[in-house]
Amino acid sequence: MRSNSIYKFLLMGSLALGSASCKEYFEPTTAIDEESALTNAGDVETATIGTYAVLLNAAYVRSVHFLMEFPSDEVAQGQSSSDDLTRAYRYTHINTSGHATNFWGQAYKVIAAANKIIAYVPDDASTTLRQLKGENMYLRAMMHYNLVRVFGRPYSQGNGENPGIPLLLEGLSEEEQNDISRSSVKEVYDSVISDLLKAADLMSENKSNSFASKEVAYALLSRVYLYKEDYVNAVKYADLVIDSGRYSLTQGSEFSGYFKTAPASNPETIFAIRHMPVQDRGFSAIGSMYFSSDPSGTPQGQGVSGWAEIYASQKYIDFLSQHPDDLRKNFISPYMVDGELQHNKKLTPTTPMYYINKYSLQEGVINLSSPVYLRLAEIYLNRAEANAQLGNTQEALEDVNLIRTRAGLPDSELYTSSNMGSKSLMDVVLEERWLELAFEGHRAYDLFRNNRPMERDYPGTHSLNNTPTTNTQQRVMPTDDRVIFFIPQVEIDRNSNLTQNP
Repeated sequence: MRSNSIYKFLLMGSLALGSASCKEYFEPTTAIDEESALTNAGDVETATIGTYAVLLNAAYVRSVHFLMEFPSDEVAQGQSSSDDLTRAYRYTHINTSGHATNFWGQAYKVIAAANKIIAYVPDDASTTLRQLKGENMYLRAMMHYNLVRVFGRPYSQGNGENPGIPLLLEGLSEEEQNDISRSSVKEVYDSVISDLLKAADLMSENKSNSFASKEVAYALLSRVYLYKEDYVNAVKYADLVIDSGRYSLTQGSEFSGYFKTAPASNPETIFAIRHMPVQDRGFSAIGSMYFSSDPSGTPQGQGVSGWAEIYASQKYIDFLSQHPDDLRKNFISPYMVDGELQHNKKLTPTTPMYYINKYSLQEGVINLSSPVYLRLAEIYLNRAEANAQLGNTQEALEDVNLIRTRAGLPDSELYTSSNMGSKSLMDVVLEERWLELAFEGHRAYDLFRNNRPMERDYPGTHSLNNTPTTNTQQRVMPTDDRVIFFIPQVEIDRNSNLTQNP
């Protein structure tokens, strides 16, 4: 098998735990050779936690966030960076992108590790082993799905027939692994759905929200079916999550502090990549790009605790400000000095410094966060969008209004079928998704999969694409080649069967 390629199986990480009661803290440490890695249930559990630990790697969690979030219109980059993230923001992708290469390699590392457990554990194993097999099937599905979103075109374009990504499944021979080609987007979605359905059937334990469970699989199914435009099933699996009773929307001050709370004590979080305080990444954390502060959390200038070069866009701020009572304003920390909003002056026009705190201040640690992958608010909004597409206006508005009410909006700002004005029902739903899920990696996908352009007309480094560079306009059509990223060239060079994106 070729060294360092996506087909090389992960040497399984062993578990490093302070105590049995601290099962949310896991790090991969020493390697176990493939022949002796899996011989009993204890090995399977250790290996599974080692696989979860890969999600903590900055090469995965940081890189995938940049690739999914920075192409949106809710963020503004105030200065060019030597980091490859600038290209993700500006849509000037290259086939040697460091973040795309990082994400690809780490995602397939998770898949390869999961495959070993999936192959080892029979479907009729003990309840404990079935649970672990289900968790690994969920992880494999999650990785394949994230990969196809980044490197494959939206399902709605060509009904899934465009090139997707290689499906790495258990049972492939070494030769097949080395020469694997890209499956279609549809084939990847079908595999993801199959894995999630089986994972849900296998899992019966209600673990903390740092681990997969039946409801975690259902939650991701609601999103996958929505993206696939299978709206009936999107509603079905959203219902299963909502009706499970395992989760509830946080309210009031708890909602305002949602992302500062450790995941285990947050009733709305369905699945998060748990970071403990000892796993503070400092300037390498996601939040360091969005935020800089003193130890009390008061915003400070760039470089105090983070790079602070990516801000909430003026477009997002203007839209959010239409609702004075909206609690979601608490996720923005404007950098003020003597009552005056500061600007990053490295561009003309200058960029207002609206810091984003969704990835900062968890448990009082400035750059600590546990990125939330699935939460209940998204599930309600998945159901709202699916019902809107099905023509179920009242049901869609009920879910939208539930989210607006939780955000503190008064009854006068709730929607009815007669007060939407010139907005369509889909406008209403997508706008609420924008307000609620901002900075969580949804916005660009919500636009492009619904055949809507991504439009920027606010200060940011995207203006450097233009002549003159003071022109802040950028319009990215959903059919643009750069809606997706290039397959890492290092993988193309290793495998002649991999075709490149145009």
